[in-house]
Amino acid sequence: MSAPFFLRGGIACIAFASSFAFAGSLPVPVDGKVVDQRPAVEQERVYPMGPLRKISGRLRVEDKVESRGQVSSITYELPAERTAREAFTSAREQLQKDGGYPLFWCQGRDCGEASLWGNEVFNNARLNGGDEQQAFLLLRRSAEEADTLVALYSVTRGNRRAYLHVEEFVAGSPLGDLLPTAATVLREMRDTGKLDYPDLGSPQAAWVTLLARSLNLDSTLRASLSGAEAEAWREQLVNAGVRSARLEVGTAPTDGLHLELIR
Repeated sequence: MSAPFFLRGGIACIAFASSFAFAGSLPVPVDGKVVDQRPAVEQERVYPMGPLRKISGRLRVEDKVESRGQVSSITYELPAERTAREAFTSAREQLQKDGGYPLFWCQGRDCGEASLWGNEVFNNARLNGGDEQQAFLLLRRSAEEADTLVALYSVTRGNRRAYLHVEEFVAGSPLGDLLPTAATVLREMRDTGKLDYPDLGSPQAAWVTLLARSLNLDSTLRASLSGAEAEAWREQLVNAGVRSARLEVGTAPTDGLHLELIR
C-alpha cells in the first residue's frame, strides 16, 4: 500500500523536505521535491481574497488581508504521478481537520490570472502556470492561533510539472474579525457537504448575513443546522432571507455551529 499523500509535523519535514521545518504543523507532500524554501522573516504581507486582475498596469483585487508579521514558505515540485489538484485537496483537508477554516478558496479561472499569483503574490517564477490549472486557499487557524494564516497555492505549468506552495503567516498584531467570502463558504459546502464553526455559539449578525448570502447563492441547496443554538441560527437565517423550507434543525453532536447539506 502506498504511503499517505500528506504527512504532518517536523518528522515529515525532515524525511521529505531536508531539515527545514515550520513552526506548528503543516502538510508535506510525500515524495515532493523542495525547490524553494524561505525561513521566517518579518515583512508586510498582502493576501488576496478575490480573483487577480491587472488593469492599466495595476493589480486589482476585490478584497484582501493585509498585515505585518513573520512569513515562512516552502515550494514543492510534485512527482509525475501526483497532480496539483490531489496535492491541494489533501493539504486543504488536513488543515481543516486541524480546526482551521477557509477565508478565501478559488480554483481555475475563478482565481484570475495565474501569472499574477506567481509573480505578484508569491514572488516565485516557478509558480507561473495555466489559469485553469491553479487553486488557492487562504485559511485562518482555529481560535487558539487566530492570528496565524496558512496560504496554499497549487499550479501545473505548460511543461506539466506540478507545484504546491505552502506559506505560513503569523501576524505581529491581532488580525481582528475576518470573515470568509460568500463564494468560499458556498464552495466549501458543495465540496465537503458540511461546514463546521466550533467558535460560533449564539447567532452573530455578521455571520448570519454571510451564511444567508452564501446559501442564497444557490437556492437549490437545503441544509440542517446542529448545535446548542441551532434553532436560534435557523430563525435568524430565515429572517435574513433564506427560505424556511431549506433549513432544518439537526441533531449532530457538535461544538458551536455545524451545517450539513441535505442531499
